Amino acid sequence: MQYVKLGATGLDVSRICLGCMTYGVSDRGAHEWTLDEEASRPLIRQALDAGINFFDTANVYSDGSSEEIVGRALRDFTGRDEVVLATKVNGAMRPGPNGRGLSRKAILSEIDHSLRRLGVDYVDLYQIHRFDPHTPVEETMEALHDVVKAGKARYVGASSMYAWQFSKMQYTALLHGWTPFVSMQNHYNLLYREEEREMLPLCADQGVGVLPWSPLARGRLTRDWGTATQRSNTDEFGSHLYAEGDRAIVEAVTRIAEERGVPRAQVALAWLLHQDAVTAPIVGASKPQHLEDAVAAVELELSDKEIEELQQPYAPHEISGH
Repeated sequence: MQYVKLGATGLDVSRICLGCMTYGVSDRGAHEWTLDEEASRPLIRQALDAGINFFDTANVYSDGSSEEIVGRALRDFTGRDEVVLATKVNGAMRPGPNGRGLSRKAILSEIDHSLRRLGVDYVDLYQIHRFDPHTPVEETMEALHDVVKAGKARYVGASSMYAWQFSKMQYTALLHGWTPFVSMQNHYNLLYREEEREMLPLCADQGVGVLPWSPLARGRLTRDWGTATQRSNTDEFGSHLYAEGDRAIVEAVTRIAEERGVPRAQVALAWLLHQDAVTAPIVGASKPQHLEDAVAAVELELSDKEIEELQQPYAPHEISGH
């Protein structure tokens, strides 16, 4: 495994981050395809054994049960100081007013709930789960700063939004001497490259680490076009992210993978890891092979010709994932 700094910080993270939305209690949330604790633990252990030290979850994943499962597994398998643990805040955790969002009340309440579920005193990276248009950015950034100063988070990060929104939040923090974001978790893969227009250059200029979610485009880059899975059949959010025109890119991944004699997932992830702005793709894993492919992709070197073949069919997409 290779390790890199997270943005301009001194924090070392593995080039693969294990995304933990896959792990949770299926009747506590909207995802029928999640793995229960017994099935999740061997995969978390496998990730640790492979050198992955970066784990990403969120309070809303399976109604908090992802945090519970991940927290217990990491406690049993490794030392707290050996891992970089990330979670998120914003999504609805209960009905009624103040049950979601990035208000001071929500942030200060939800960090305590997340720490309790994870069974830790602090998280390494506390991320806002999208932009909250209903809360002043000054309120959000000061509350996040207070979370850091209270020792409940080491760093703060953001996720998918427009570049102008991210810039506004970042400069608000810097203007007041508050803790700025060190990372951006955004929608970026071979089928969706709109982030290359503004967000990636902004992150590169400002020393912000980039942690792409859905690096395999919900698995579309790993299978024949049109092939359905249990997740794709129930993934309403993902059904709107990609278009028929993306088929040519999937076919290019297939050709190169066959020529190389490697799984398609390795080629798609290797392309992402070749992008200068990318720190660590967030890879979900429901089978041991998923982790094996992710780890192998770190060492897979693509030629300039192969990268061009993968990129050439791309056509602009409508903004999605915010």
